[in-house]
Amino acid sequence: MCQCAPWALFKLKIALSHSPLHLSQYLHSQLQSFSITLHIHKMEKKVSALLFISLLTVMIRTGLVSADSESKASFKDHFNIMWSEEHFKTSEDGQVWYLSLDNETGCGFQTKQRYRFGWFSMKIKLVGGDSAGVVTAYYMCSENGAGPERDELDFEFLGNRSGQPYLIQTNVYKNGTGNREMRHMLWFDPTKDFHSYSILWNNHLILFVVDRVPIRVYKNNGKPNNFFPNEKPMYLFSSIWNADDWATRGGLEKTDWKKAPFVSSYKDFSFDGCQWVDPYPECVSTTTDNWWDQYNAWHLSNSQKMDYAWVQRNLVIYDYCKDTKRFDTIPEECSLSPWD
Repeated sequence: MCQCAPWALFKLKIALSHSPLHLSQYLHSQLQSFSITLHIHKMEKKVSALLFISLLTVMIRTGLVSADSESKASFKDHFNIMWSEEHFKTSEDGQVWYLSLDNETGCGFQTKQRYRFGWFSMKIKLVGGDSAGVVTAYYMCSENGAGPERDELDFEFLGNRSGQPYLIQTNVYKNGTGNREMRHMLWFDPTKDFHSYSILWNNHLILFVVDRVPIRVYKNNGKPNNFFPNEKPMYLFSSIWNADDWATRGGLEKTDWKKAPFVSSYKDFSFDGCQWVDPYPECVSTTTDNWWDQYNAWHLSNSQKMDYAWVQRNLVIYDYCKDTKRFDTIPEECSLSPWD
């Protein structure tokens, strides 16, 4: 009697407690392995393997296993409005949230909780049409405002004139110092549908992920330094605001207020992280009790390396680590290999 299915089910229980990224990879690898098992062991092993595959199929179709781990919590369960509540709306069921910008003001929200390390993911649909000058920001920050000593991890989506590609800018701050920008094109139109934007943060790396594809790897060197934010808990924020002094073609393209209001849409916030409790929670220690602080989360997997290499070849518009005109000496963190 084949024992592969019960063993795989045991591993599935472990995988279910892990991130959507790792779960997706796990399911793919298991289906491949069962295909091989069926080929080698043929009929006498087929029933057990098919039962397992059927179970996975049902779980995926019914949503028990999802590549994006959808959260059914409403907006108010996780977030507070930062400003301009009249520019914030939700769907009737509270599952989709809308932030709008007009020539008077934008809007923003933040989590009620602070976190230090973990996986944080949101599905966002960006402003469509002519969005020049409009910035939708999705980020983590240690302070409510842009304080001089803040730590911060940024996704910024830079609006465009109609027909031009959206650009995504990422940045990392430690103790108020940023200037670590990277810009990427996207391989899809982010205004047509919702896409997942995620941050994996532990003491070893910060991973910026779009639809489970790593677009930026930011490593720590394991020593006290001035570039890796790992000491301060952070809130998670999102906002929409006018930045036509720099956001589109360096400020050459201004916001067309006749197109207002500009609306960004959100849903399915999910996280698996260490919620902050003073003086500090046990989960911030490197105990490897949590998947986001285990060895596999400190490095890219082989499949992630392939995706990351493709992004590097095709989608990078700007990398501060290669800007010798801006930096006389390349920053220390730029010498750390994302492949290790």
